[in-house]
Order: sequence, then structure tokens, then C-alpha cells
Amino acid sequence: MQIEPGSLPSEFPPTEFLPTQMPAPAGPQTLDIRFTGSGSEYFRIWIVNLLLTVVTLSLYLPFAKARRLAYFQGNTLVGGHALGFHGDPWKMFRGYLLVLALGITYSVASKMSTAAAMVAVGALAAVWPALWRASMQFRTANTSWRGLRFRFKGSLNDAYNAMLPAFLPAVLMVVLGMNGSSQPAEGADPEVVDAAAERMGLVMGLIMLGAFAAVPWLMARIKAYQHNHYAFATEQTRLGVGAGSFYRLSFKLFGVFALTALASLVVAAGLAVAVGGFALLQSIFSGDGMGRGTHMALAGAAVAGMVVFYLAMFAVPGPYLTSRFQNLLWGHTSSAHIAFRSDLRLWPLLRVTLVNLLLTVITLGLYRPFAAVAMARVRLESVSLTVDGPVDDWVNTENAKMDDATGDLAGDFFGIDLGL
Repeated sequence: MQIEPGSLPSEFPPTEFLPTQMPAPAGPQTLDIRFTGSGSEYFRIWIVNLLLTVVTLSLYLPFAKARRLAYFQGNTLVGGHALGFHGDPWKMFRGYLLVLALGITYSVASKMSTAAAMVAVGALAAVWPALWRASMQFRTANTSWRGLRFRFKGSLNDAYNAMLPAFLPAVLMVVLGMNGSSQPAEGADPEVVDAAAERMGLVMGLIMLGAFAAVPWLMARIKAYQHNHYAFATEQTRLGVGAGSFYRLSFKLFGVFALTALASLVVAAGLAVAVGGFALLQSIFSGDGMGRGTHMALAGAAVAGMVVFYLAMFAVPGPYLTSRFQNLLWGHTSSAHIAFRSDLRLWPLLRVTLVNLLLTVITLGLYRPFAAVAMARVRLESVSLTVDGPVDDWVNTENAKMDDATGDLAGDFFGIDLGL
């Protein structure tokens, strides 16, 4: 009997050869930012910092700042991992003494003569970009995420170049001020002296107007210098907007300022008219005339109107600028594999600002730590990051390649933190 191959039944299914499949590359991942601090926790740090700063005549200030930065960064979670702050407060203390010495030098020079004050201002302006750069180097080199230190790669020449729009008007005003401070020659024609003083005032006014018009350009250069040189591992950020966006934001801010002023004046005037009319009617029906009570009511209405006006001017334009400025900067900051997104809304920020202001006034300042925590939460949690690729593999690879040189490098700086 001949059995054909394959005719016998088999209890095993035929073998199937599947094509080899490589794991699909990880796509972009979004890392949310969460802030876990609480007002009650920070209040204990804040009150101790405040008392020690007062007792030591401000000498404890850098230690207080180190504790504050450690708390806020330690409670800032990026993708579930907290930031770290490694700054040495004694290095920050040396930087604080340097800045304090510069301030005392200017104060003494300003009391000696105008020329000495101008020289002190010029010396401070000459070293300010270097101090500013050292501040950013210190802050970034002492901040870490998942074991990796941040860095700031901006050069000293670029720091001075970024400050150029501030230097030019300042230099002109110093030169003109030194020339104008000289006494007129004895027997000089008073009309000539007055004409020279008017021309000097006109030139000074034009310089100040030009300096005011250059503020958005200056801010664009400063923020470009900062956001173009933040570095983490192999990534270096870039800012994708120019001075035009800063000027547009300035014009919008001016419009918000004008509308807020107009609306608050209308509300304040309406309040004054309502209270004044009520007081007037009361005086007519009571037959007492414009007595002391009526005058007090009118004075109260005027004070209430002023409070409404100043409260509105503080509470509305500030949050508008904060929200739009943060969205402009971090919404256009990115690197090769990281993109930031900021969606800070005006109304939540306005609500937090008003609550913070009212409770701080009611508690005579004791609500400030709670206000700081609330503001940090609403601002930080509006920012997120999109990372292209597997974050764990990326960070682990960089941890294996990099040593802690950036942490050692941070010890070379004075520990200045100008907060710009």
C-alpha cells in the first residue's frame, strides 16, 4: 500500500512563518506640568525666611531665596518627575554681597556729586550684562530634571549685544547730564543760558521718548538671548518670534490699559453720583441741609471711587500682560525634539490675582505665601511639553554619556540670581 505524502492526518497545525516585525518607533509624548505645593507648607518656610531676613538686616536674603527655590522647584513635576535645585546658599551669599556693594557704592557716589553718580551708574551698567549672564548660568546649572542638569550657553558678547537698546539712551543721557551739570560762565547772558537749558530739556525728552519706544525691542532682544540658549542634554532651545510680536503685544496692552481706565472711571463716577445723590436726598427730606453726615458720605464715595479705579488698573492690565507674555514666549520656544506650549487664560489668572490681592490686604500681608502658591499653580499648569521620541531611553542615554560637569561648573559662578 502506497501512502502519499501529506495524506496522513496531523494533530499539529501547519507551521506558519510570520514576517519579522520591528517595534514601532515611539511617537511624540506630551509631558504635563503639575505643581503640588500648598500654601500652609510654604507659609512655614516664608515666615521663617521673613523673620530671619529682618533680624539679620537682609543678610539672610540669599539663604531665604535658596529655600524658596528649592521648595517651588521640588514641587514642580514635569511628566511626573520633580525638578531639583542644587544651589549653594553660601555662593548665593557672596553674589548678594557683590550686588549690595555695588548698590552702596552708587548710593554714596550720588550723595557726593552728580558726576560721581554718573560714573557709578556707568560702572554698574558696564558690569550688569555680565552679572545677568552669570545669574542665568547659576540658575540653570543648579536646576535638574531626572538627574540631568540644565545649562545656559549664551556668550558674554551676546549678553552685551542684547542690552544694546538700553545702553545707547543711557550713555547719551549720562554724557548730556555731565555736560549740563557744569555751571554757566560768570557774566553769561541769561537768555542764552535759558535757551541752552530749553534745548537740553528738549533733547533729554526726545531721548527718553526714544528709550520708551525701544522697550519692546529691548525685551525682544533680552528674551531672544535667554530662550535661544537654554540647554538640556543635547537639546538647545530657540525662540521663534521677533520684535514685531512684542510691539503688537505692547499696542494691545496700551488698548487694554485705556479701556480699563475708561471703564473704571465710569464705575467710580457712577458710584460717587449714586452715593452723593442718596446723601443729598436724605439731607433734603431730613431738613438738615448739607450737614456733616452728607459731607462724610460724599468723601466716602470719592475714596471708594479712587479704590475702584486703582484696583481695576492693577488687577486687569497686569494679568493680561502676564498671560499674553507667557503664551508668546513659551508658545514659541522649541528645540530639535522638544516643543513647549502655553495656554494661560486671562480669566483664571484675573480671578487668582483679585483673590490674592483682597486676601493679602485683609490679612495685612499674611496671605502672601498662599498667594504665591496659587499664582505658581495657575501659571505652571498652563504649560506643557511635547517630546519627540521615547523620553526614558533618551534621558537614560544622556545620563550614561554625561557626567556632573555642569554641577561642578556651577561652583565657579558667584551665585548671583537676578531673577530676569
